[in-house]
Amino acid sequence: MSGQPIAFSSICPAGSTPYTVQPGDTLFFIAQRFGTTVNAILALNPQITNPSLIFPGQVLCVPSAAPPPPPITCPPGTTPYTVQPGDTLFFIAQRFGTTVSAILAANPQITNPSLIFPGQVLCVPSAPPPGICPPGSTAYTVQPGDTLFFIAQRFGTTVTAILALNPQITNPDLIFPGQVICVPSR
Repeated sequence: MSGQPIAFSSICPAGSTPYTVQPGDTLFFIAQRFGTTVNAILALNPQITNPSLIFPGQVLCVPSAAPPPPPITCPPGTTPYTVQPGDTLFFIAQRFGTTVSAILAANPQITNPSLIFPGQVLCVPSAPPPGICPPGSTAYTVQPGDTLFFIAQRFGTTVTAILALNPQITNPDLIFPGQVICVPSR
């Protein structure tokens, strides 16, 4: 051998489509995502000798009889979030200052709260809900690159004052684009 990786070219038969395995994927998760079964995927991929052993970057053929799911349109008061490897609903809820129950209510397609996938788009309620900021404050949606310090400067206030209005922020260094927070009004 020359030490080069072996190139695997996957030409999928009619009625199937190629899928590149992502970190965290299992055949069960892929089957659920595509509305098929593990056995149907195995039938299209005879190179899989151990169904428990697939690798990120591996290209599999999956049945494509079902049309792909429609793009996610999030309702007002929520923001779309793409699940990252290692995410759980609990971590996403913490990140956005909401609850797992609120995320589940906004995403009725989730039938098993322990089963979310990297690349899956969820609608995450923005905390606090619109119109819930106390008098003397206003809702602000965190933008990419924002920090509490920069937001405080922009609104002529302090980080401490912002934190007092947002008890859901447990780590002042951890805010995310799309997150809605209350800031003191000028």
